[in-house]
Amino acid sequence: MAAVIESIVPLPSGVRSPFEVYLNGVLQQPMSDYKVRSGALVFPRSLRKDKVSGWRWALGAWGVGTYRQDDSIDVRWTLEDGSQAVAQQLEITEVNE
Repeated sequence: MAAVIESIVPLPSGVRSPFEVYLNGVLQQPMSDYKVRSGALVFPRSLRKDKVSGWRWALGAWGVGTYRQDDSIDVRWTLEDGSQAVAQQLEITEVNE
């Protein structure tokens, strides 16, 4: 049986429905692209944030590119006073079930 990979993104404490979720700048649709479970977004696929080591940073400083998957999750919602709030580049945890 194949392992099911999910990516979990905890929502910031101030987020209230309705809210919008963006993956790499593209608006995601609830239920088809992600689900909300226990105060977190659950994506049914592997998402990753690239961790840049000192060695890779030094290579980049010299103009040598090292490219890896680097997903960005942003959430936008409306505060009680009507102003907009955005949480950017939320942490991603990958879970194998």
